[in-house]
Amino acid sequence: MPATIKLHRSKAPDDNCPHILVIDDDSRIRDLLARYLQEHGFRVTTAIDAATARATMRSLSFDLLILDVMMPHESGLDFARSLRRESQVPILMLTARAEPEQRIEGLEAGVDDYLTKPFEPRELLLRVSNVLRRGGSAPATGEVRMGNFVFHIGRGELKCGGETVRLTERERELLRYFAQRPGMPVSRHELARDDGENGGERAIDVQINRLRRKIEKDPANPVYLQTVRGKGYILYPE
Repeated sequence: MPATIKLHRSKAPDDNCPHILVIDDDSRIRDLLARYLQEHGFRVTTAIDAATARATMRSLSFDLLILDVMMPHESGLDFARSLRRESQVPILMLTARAEPEQRIEGLEAGVDDYLTKPFEPRELLLRVSNVLRRGGSAPATGEVRMGNFVFHIGRGELKCGGETVRLTERERELLRYFAQRPGMPVSRHELARDDGENGGERAIDVQINRLRRKIEKDPANPVYLQTVRGKGYILYPE
C-alpha cells in the first residue's frame, strides 16, 4: 500500500507555478527540498517511493520529477525505465555516486540530468531551471532580473536596489505570468481570458503600459517587456 502523500504548499500557492514531484525515502531530504523549492516559486508534492509516486501521478500532473536513485523496493533507475514507457515528464536524478557508469545507465533509462549528493542549493535551482527550459516549462529559477529590478516569482515581489516596488494585484499577476514564460510570446487573448476586469484585450494593453512604467527605463522603447506584433507581448529577462 503506497504511503500517505505529503503535499507542501506555500502560503500563497499559484496554480501556474511549475509543479515538482520529489521522490526520496529520506524524509529529511524530502522536506528540505520541498521547503527550498517552495521558497523559490515552485509547487511541490513529495513521495517516499516509486509506488507512492505512481499513485500520485495517476491524479496529478507534474512539470518535473526529482528522483533519488537508491530507494527501497524499486530503485530510481528502474522507476525511470518504467515511467519512460508511458511518459516523457522531465526527470532530475539525485545520486550519492558520481561514477560515469551510473550516469550513463541513468541517461539510457531516460533521465534528463543528474545531481550528486551533497549538492549546493543554487546548483539544484540551476539544474531544475535547465531541465524545465529544455522540457518547455517555466520558470528557470525563482526570480527574474530586468536591469536593476528583481522579481521573485513565488512571493510576487518586485524590488529595485533592495527597495520594494509597489504593484497592483493585476500587475503582479501579469509579471508572474510572463516570468514563468521567459522568451515566450503571450497573446492578449490569453492574458485577458482570466481577467475579471472589464475591457478585455484593450484593458491588457493599459495594464502592460503601467507595468512598463515601473520596470523599463524608457517605457516607450521597452527592453524587457516587448510587444510582439500580431501576437501580444514577451518578457526578455537578463
